[in-house]
Amino acid sequence: MKEQFNIAFGNLVDKLIGWFNTLIASIPNLILAILVMVSTYFAAKYISRLVGKLIDKKVEQTSIKNAISRVSAVVVVALGLFIALGVLNLGKALTSLLAGAGVVGLAIGLALQGTLANTFAGLILSFRKKIQIGHWVETTGYSGEVMDINLKDFTLKEADNNIVIIPNKTILDNPLKNYSLTTRMRVFIECGVGYESDLEKVEQLTKTVIANTFDQVKTADDVEFYYTEFGGSSINYLCRFWIDADSMLEKLRAKTKAIIEIKKAYDKEDINIPFPIRTLQFDNKLNVKAPDFKQAYANN
Repeated sequence: MKEQFNIAFGNLVDKLIGWFNTLIASIPNLILAILVMVSTYFAAKYISRLVGKLIDKKVEQTSIKNAISRVSAVVVVALGLFIALGVLNLGKALTSLLAGAGVVGLAIGLALQGTLANTFAGLILSFRKKIQIGHWVETTGYSGEVMDINLKDFTLKEADNNIVIIPNKTILDNPLKNYSLTTRMRVFIECGVGYESDLEKVEQLTKTVIANTFDQVKTADDVEFYYTEFGGSSINYLCRFWIDADSMLEKLRAKTKAIIEIKKAYDKEDINIPFPIRTLQFDNKLNVKAPDFKQAYANN
């Protein structure tokens, strides 16, 4: 028993001595690995600030800029970690770490598929010059001013001051109309005048009113005017003209102003804008004193 104990103790001592010798031999590599990690830490901070400055002019969203800066820092630190493990001759540990990171990344990707899709969509939207904060856009049935684009969602403020939050992936997968990319918009006005009206006079008067109301319309000839149909109670027309505007609110204000001025001009010239009416015509006179009528009323 004593002999077995001495043998085990000797093996333990030999093992400890071997570890100590290995540690002594690895001190230069350990110091080098520590230097690599310290250098990587400061390099990550510097690169993070540098990336932030580079994308500052292209991305207005603070959340996006911070996320990109942090991702760049994480990439630098991960690279430094792999170099440090290689210096320490921990190739097997490095291989196991990469394999484990791949499995964990796959599991996280499957679990957060929707979230990651919105994140990448947010990054793509942030670098699109045709979609910026402050633009007036219309998409997926909503129209309003772009208030924020972050890693999760796309925020609009509608004309009635309601806030609409839309997932980034939805914005990327659907058509988007941006009113702010152009400085001109076309206003459409549909109206009708009575059948007794002088149609040529109505056309010329409407064009003149639009030209005198909006500075962007140089002459009456710049206004498009078309009669569209013989309606039930009026002859209907379509009037179109261009204005300088970059949001739907300006377009609505222009349309409102045009309608008011047209109504004033029509009232002044006694041009009728008729209400929808229905004429009922009875070819036979109805005699309530007739015996047949009294009998039918009594039966009911």
